[in-house]
Amino acid sequence: MAESSNADATNSTARSSTSGSLGASAATAALGGLMGSVTEKFHSSGASDAVSRVSANLPQGTKDLFSSAKSKFFKREHLRSPTIFFGLGEDKPFYLEKNPSLLMPRLKHNVSFFYLNYSILTAILFVLTVLVSPSALIGMFLLAFAWMSVIKSTQDGEMKIKGVTISQKQAMLGMSAISALVLIYLLSHIFWWTMFTSGFLVGSHAALRD
Repeated sequence: MAESSNADATNSTARSSTSGSLGASAATAALGGLMGSVTEKFHSSGASDAVSRVSANLPQGTKDLFSSAKSKFFKREHLRSPTIFFGLGEDKPFYLEKNPSLLMPRLKHNVSFFYLNYSILTAILFVLTVLVSPSALIGMFLLAFAWMSVIKSTQDGEMKIKGVTISQKQAMLGMSAISALVLIYLLSHIFWWTMFTSGFLVGSHAALRD
């Protein structure tokens, strides 16, 4: 009987391990498929080429600023795998903590530990919402074209409009203000929907993930 119980326990552990591995593989495959779909739509829409052209015309100082921010906040080692993010293979990865003194440390830890996963989740939701909004796509393409035109026209440090000389700095400040207004008009509903949805998902994960 003891040998039979030990064998059953061993088989149960093996099945649990196999199930966890299969779950991790399935989650990884699903996430990879979603990212691949988003990337394919991004490239097929021509947005990739537009971004490349704008990036090529950015001042070196701006490129250095973006590069510094990227190296500081978007480190690959801070991206947690689906197995860790979902607690695959763990006995009780999610549960509701009712003690506030234990819940707050959990929230702070999860936000700092999974911040890159949460950022990518928010970005994916935003991109998917933009892709299904034709008016937002058209507006953003026109805005990108306007930026490329201004950058090209001020590559010598200034531009002239009807005899009025405008410095590159003035042109950039003007385009920034215009871009902010245009993006607020085009993306306000998308932004708030994304923030609400991602906030709910992130908040639920941070509160429940042990």
